[in-house]
Amino acid sequence: MNDLLAESLASQPWLSLLTFLPLVGALGIALRQMMAKRDAAGEISAAEQAQIDSVSRRVAMLFTIGAFVVSVFIYVAYYDPSFGGYQLVEHAAWLGGGVSYKMGVDGISILFVLLTTFIMPICIMASKTIEKRVPEYMIAFLIMETLILGVFCALDLLVFYLFFEASLIPMFLIIGVWGSKGVKEFGGVSMPSRVYAAMKFFLYTLLGSVLMLVAILWMWRF
Repeated sequence: MNDLLAESLASQPWLSLLTFLPLVGALGIALRQMMAKRDAAGEISAAEQAQIDSVSRRVAMLFTIGAFVVSVFIYVAYYDPSFGGYQLVEHAAWLGGGVSYKMGVDGISILFVLLTTFIMPICIMASKTIEKRVPEYMIAFLIMETLILGVFCALDLLVFYLFFEASLIPMFLIIGVWGSKGVKEFGGVSMPSRVYAAMKFFLYTLLGSVLMLVAILWMWRF
């Protein structure tokens, strides 16, 4: 019985579970925000919003810590450091043409997975000063964690690219909405520093993303 249970647990898609666990937390926060009590004008009272903010922080902390616990469990229970190839490989047909949903980790990526899940709860704890749009902030962080974990676990090049590009969206929003409060000059126009930083981030990553896409298409062709 114990052997059957151990074999059943080992065959589970642990990397997919880890990757999408923070996304479940983000959906939970979004659902709580949607279910908030509103007045006749459709506005949320200050007391209700304060409760939602508190719940959002707790949910974000719970799911980021949960992701860290799962990542440590995966490393301790199923990862073999003495083996040099990819481990915990998951594979499912997707778009055809050689494109598939394939996840796995090696000695380098597993360390980045552990680092990501370790840092995220610290980021949530450090965000106590965030008072504006707290649920949206927590949702952005949880989605970003899912996408970053997808980057480190993806074995298919196109899936890696999609995770990587999608991760830039919550990063852009976090910088542009909750960034610093200073003022910068850009093209003779004054703008908040966070908007300036978000624009620079977008321009730099856009150039790199286009070049990466060209390289991926070239490799796929040949």
